[in-house]
Amino acid sequence: MSMVIGEPRRLGVPEPEARLRFETELHELGAAPRRRLLVLDGKPAFELSMWCGTCQFLFQRLEGANQTLSLEGMQERLAGQVSGLDDGILGAFGSLLPEGDYLPLLLRVEPRLVTPGQEGDYFSIEQVATWGPDQFWGLPEHPRTPYYRTFETVVDDTAHLYEFVVPMVPPLWNDRERVAEYVERMRGGTVPTAVAVSTLDLCRPAVSLHSTDEYEHWGLTHFLLDGHHKLEAAASAGRPVQLLSLLAVGESLSGPDDHHRLAALRSQPSLSRRARPAR
Repeated sequence: MSMVIGEPRRLGVPEPEARLRFETELHELGAAPRRRLLVLDGKPAFELSMWCGTCQFLFQRLEGANQTLSLEGMQERLAGQVSGLDDGILGAFGSLLPEGDYLPLLLRVEPRLVTPGQEGDYFSIEQVATWGPDQFWGLPEHPRTPYYRTFETVVDDTAHLYEFVVPMVPPLWNDRERVAEYVERMRGGTVPTAVAVSTLDLCRPAVSLHSTDEYEHWGLTHFLLDGHHKLEAAASAGRPVQLLSLLAVGESLSGPDDHHRLAALRSQPSLSRRARPAR
C-alpha cells in the first residue's frame, strides 16, 4: 500500500466557524470521565478514545453523525486520481476544520466493509483479546456503525497499527445508483479520491487479568468527509480508491515521533497480528 506524507501545515478557520471540531466534555463533580468527541455542527458525532492512556481504542457513532461534508466545487477534481497533496483540495476541506496543525496524507486503500459483531470486526476480535469485554456490559465495545478496514501492520514487538475509514453516515444511506456508477468506473480503471480528517490514537492496557494478547494498539482512523459512495463501491468491487486525509496533530493521542513513523509503517506489507512470524 502506497503513501505520500507531507509536512505539518497550518489549516482551518477560527473554532466557532468550523463545522467539524474536536471537543472534550466539561467535567462535572461526581460525573463519569469526560468524553472526547468529534463534533459536527455543534452536535456530538463520534465518541473517541479516552485520554486515560490505558483505555480501549474507540470510535463510536453518535446522533450528530447524520450528514456528509462534500463540497460543491470539489466533485469534479475528486472524480479521478489526485496526483499529489493538492493544496486547493486540502485548503477547501481545511476550511471545515478548526485552525490547527494538520499532517496531509495521500493513501491508496482497498477497503473492506465490516459490520460490528461480524467477521473481521476489530472490536469483537483484536480489542477483546487485549482488554476483554466491557466490564459493566459484559460485551465488546460497539462502534454503532459499519466501517472499513484498510490496512494493518507490525509497529514493533510491542505494538501493531490498525487503519480504519469511518463514514459519517452508514452505507445504508448511500444512493444505490451512485454506488453502481462508481463500481462501473472502477472496473474500467478509474481510481477516484475520497477526503477525510484523521486521528492517530495509541492505546495500551494496564496489566489486566482479562488480556490474552497485551500490546499497544495504534489506531489510525480516517473520518470520511467526502467519498461515501466511492468507498462502498471500492469495497463492493474489490478495487482501490485514493484517500486524501488531514491528520489532526494536536487532537491525536500520539506525538510527532509517532507521526514521523507513519510513512515507513504505511509502506510495509499489510500483516495481521495473528499472521506474525514466530520469533
